[in-house]
Amino acid sequence: MKNKINSPLYWTLLTHEDWHIHIAATSEGLCFVGSQNHSLKELADWANARFPGSPLIQDDMKLQPYADELIDYLQGNLKSFAIPCDFHGTPFQMAVWNALCAIPYGQTQSYSDIAHQIQRPAAVRAVGAAIGANPVLITIPCHRVIGKNGALTGYRGGMDMKTKLLQLEQNGALVQGGLQIASSSN
Repeated sequence: MKNKINSPLYWTLLTHEDWHIHIAATSEGLCFVGSQNHSLKELADWANARFPGSPLIQDDMKLQPYADELIDYLQGNLKSFAIPCDFHGTPFQMAVWNALCAIPYGQTQSYSDIAHQIQRPAAVRAVGAAIGANPVLITIPCHRVIGKNGALTGYRGGMDMKTKLLQLEQNGALVQGGLQIASSSN
C-alpha cells in the first residue's frame, strides 16, 4: 500500500435526509465510504485492517468537499464524481473497480458482464469478491452490478441501500431522458 505507515485517516459522518454514512480520507483523497446507517465501528474495523496504527481523526471541515459531492449525488444533481480518491487494491481488484466506474449512471451490468469486460470471463466469483471489497461505496458504483438474471444481489451497504441508490439513478436517468426528448422536439 502506498500510504505512509501511521498516517492519519480523517473522517466525518455525512448526514443528508435519511442518509447517515461515515466517510474517510487520507491527505491524498477519499478512501472510505461506509454503509448507510452503520456505526463508526464499520469504519474503525476497516481502518484497523487496511491502515493498522493510523489514527482516526474526526475532521468535518477537511471532509466537507467529499460530503458536498456525495450529497449532490444523493440529491440527483451529480452523475459522476470529480473528488480525488485514494484507494488501493490488487491489480485484479483495480481492474474490476475501473470497470465499475465505466457503467453509465442509471444503468446496470451483471457480474458476468464485468468479468468479460476485464477479459477474465471465468472469474465471475472473483469479480464478486472484488466488488465486495470496494472501499468507496457510491463513488465506485458497485451498486450498479446485478445478477445475470436481473435480480438484485448482495451489497456491502445492504440491500436497502442498493435499492435506494438504483432507484435514485433510475429516477435521475428518466428525468434526464425526458428533458432530452422534450428539448429535441422543439
